Amino acid sequence: MIDNKSNLYEQLQARDQLHVLEYWDELSEDEQASLLAQLESIDFALLDTFLELCQQDDAVDQNISPCTSKARCECKHHLAVGEEIIKRGELGVLTVAGGDGTRLGWSGPKGTYPATPLSGKSLFQLIAEQILYAQRRYGVTIPWYIMTSVSNSELTKSFLLDNNCFGLDRTDIFVFEQRQVPTLDEHGKLILQTKSSIVTNPDGHGGMISGLQQSGALAEIEGRGIEHLSYVQVDNPLARVVDPIFLAMHATDEVSSQEVSSKCVMKTNASERVGVFCLKDGRATIQEYSDLTEEQAASTTDGALTFGAGSIAIHMFNRAFLEQIATSLPWHKAIKKVQSVSGECAAMKFETFVFDVLPMAKQSLVVEVKREDEFAPIKNADGEDSPASSKQLQASRSKRWLMEAGLDIEDGAEVELSPLTGASPSDLELSEIPNLIQSGQQLVV
Repeated sequence: MIDNKSNLYEQLQARDQLHVLEYWDELSEDEQASLLAQLESIDFALLDTFLELCQQDDAVDQNISPCTSKARCECKHHLAVGEEIIKRGELGVLTVAGGDGTRLGWSGPKGTYPATPLSGKSLFQLIAEQILYAQRRYGVTIPWYIMTSVSNSELTKSFLLDNNCFGLDRTDIFVFEQRQVPTLDEHGKLILQTKSSIVTNPDGHGGMISGLQQSGALAEIEGRGIEHLSYVQVDNPLARVVDPIFLAMHATDEVSSQEVSSKCVMKTNASERVGVFCLKDGRATIQEYSDLTEEQAASTTDGALTFGAGSIAIHMFNRAFLEQIATSLPWHKAIKKVQSVSGECAAMKFETFVFDVLPMAKQSLVVEVKREDEFAPIKNADGEDSPASSKQLQASRSKRWLMEAGLDIEDGAEVELSPLTGASPSDLELSEIPNLIQSGQQLVV
């Protein structure tokens, strides 16, 4: 048994958690060492926070009002300003990629999922090629920071290296892990997953911020002279990873305070499963779709949804702002089913959400963009937000951009644009593409 005078034993005893040692005498030396290491890694001050949350009600503040947004400003001024910031080497890319593709029937990190309609490029490759295109265009290095989970970190690194980082310099890619935190049962007790391990869960996409700090990435970002971080989640193939206009609006708009800016699209209907931008106490925030009342979700103003500014999980962060709030995000609990040594049980998982940074900003900017240009998530195996719906949206944008660039495309033709060809219709060079893409033809550009 662990020495009952040790600090670990006393910490567990003080919180009535000694049940995690129930099978100690049955364990091998290796199993004892493994359990001991896991228990010693527990942040007991954080565990106390979770225990307090267990006692609190889950009431959601419904006192919200609509949040105004600005349209993405398609003007030469913002383009020039944003491009100058990029050329100065002040932009980095931040990707949250901690998920696995199990819901899609995919074995491996979600970022490795083949997402494009014709060539089957992975989600990681689409982001890498956008970065590579921007580096070539602006003659600058744009570092890429990727948050993974314990379960997929090594697989992610191997995938990137096996694919030569898709043309990027491996020294400009920083992969870091989000934290695992204890999961508690409905009585606030640690849960034994096996006789020699406890149940833990990733700390949510908000863990990206503390992960940046604890991994040393924030210091590395400052050392490179990076001032702004373009944040995207890995599962949206249409996300504009390097968007000079959005960057300019974030960095120079009079209300942005150079802290945080976000993109939104108008919801297609009241029941669409996306969080919405709103105001609480005069500060912008995001209300989860599940936390809206039926009346709020269905409410309309001048024929449009009152709470219709849907979040697409694309943000621009100021580095100094992230440093200030790295350890300040609130924790949220969710009731889930987990497997324990005794079978399935109800559990409380604790997470942080990246959008909780919004009300911490003195002021933040919300920019409305076109759904068909920037939002085609892959979340579900079929139906809405599935690989099929995403591929259709990707193909539609590729076709539309080529036609805007002056190409004739017949109905029934299939096209796919590589991010290496450009970030907008005006970037496309059509000299090596046929003037007419005929019905039934497939073309990857």
